[in-house]
Amino acid sequence: MKLTVKHLLFVITLFSLITSCNQKKSKIYTEIKEEIIKPENIELLVGTYTDGSSKGIYKLLFNPADGSIESKSLVAEIKNPSFFSISKDKQFVYTVSESDSGKVASFQWNSDRTKLNLISKVSSKGSGLCHAKINNSENLLAVANYGSGNILVYDIENGIIKDSAQIRQHKGSGPVKPNQKSPHAHCTKFGSNGKFIYAVDLGIDQVVSYAINKEGILGKKQTALSLKKGDGPRHLTFHPTKDMAFIINELSCTVTSAKVNQKTGIFEKIDQQSTLPEGYTKKSYCADIHVSSSGKFLYASNRGHNSIAVFSISDEGKLKLLQTEFVHGDWPRNFTLSPDGNHLLVANQKSDNIIVLSINQETGLLTFTGNEIKISKPVCLKF
Repeated sequence: MKLTVKHLLFVITLFSLITSCNQKKSKIYTEIKEEIIKPENIELLVGTYTDGSSKGIYKLLFNPADGSIESKSLVAEIKNPSFFSISKDKQFVYTVSESDSGKVASFQWNSDRTKLNLISKVSSKGSGLCHAKINNSENLLAVANYGSGNILVYDIENGIIKDSAQIRQHKGSGPVKPNQKSPHAHCTKFGSNGKFIYAVDLGIDQVVSYAINKEGILGKKQTALSLKKGDGPRHLTFHPTKDMAFIINELSCTVTSAKVNQKTGIFEKIDQQSTLPEGYTKKSYCADIHVSSSGKFLYASNRGHNSIAVFSISDEGKLKLLQTEFVHGDWPRNFTLSPDGNHLLVANQKSDNIIVLSINQETGLLTFTGNEIKISKPVCLKF
């Protein structure tokens, strides 16, 4: 058949219509697909010191896709909520109220998660309250008083903190004065099997352990690990899959790795490495510590050097410093990893900002995303 000009124009027009239709379908499909896979913003709670313009605990929205932060809102007014622990179902928040006569409080979200309602508040029976942690069964809450050097364990039920508590007082001192003139309990952590509670004491250079029986009663104090004199241990975290613990030492700016004996509650030292680059001599103090969900990398904050130190962790627990990444602010007291492990968020206490670093999953290395938000004296971040 001989094609005429009229036939040719018809074919061209038909082709154009089909192409246009396919393009529209493709665009619609892409838009629908993007909408379906678009990750939702997730809640990030921020504890602050309230001697500035902050008033308590704030809620931010974090976008895991691009690492952006937005929508700052005050959700609970309380003095100096410098550390808190969140229940697994995200309904209850247990927070310290740091002062000379500390209080421990619990909050519950209202129905639309716009406000945390106070449901209990008890005395910490000490000074300088600085840390709170619930156990896996969520029936015990442990806190540490830095100033008075004692720890407490409370019974909790349906988010309510019972007013009675088991109290354990530490004794001793260390060589670095005035930091170690007396015991300074700085962190409490429950072991993975629930049979021990560990207390990190900066003043006496020890990690202390207490056995816990089925009724939640604490046994006698024992030394789980003695650090070097003047190390000033501050916080403790565990490996996600192995019987290992990692301690960050505030005064010596080091991280210590150790084997954990799950039967005895005793640690055995494996390695200890500096969190600072070689040749750095100015004052700096370590603060927080976290291990990646893969167990391959460890992160530690340096206040003064103002960086996050990145370590690789060998199968045997040996540490190797890979990077010290600037935090684009001053005094990184606390930081956290995003639930998907792709970002690290830093609370810079003295520069009043929270910044977001991306994590290379293969190398563990950090890169600044450019994302940050201003907030007065942020000191605790929890998803």
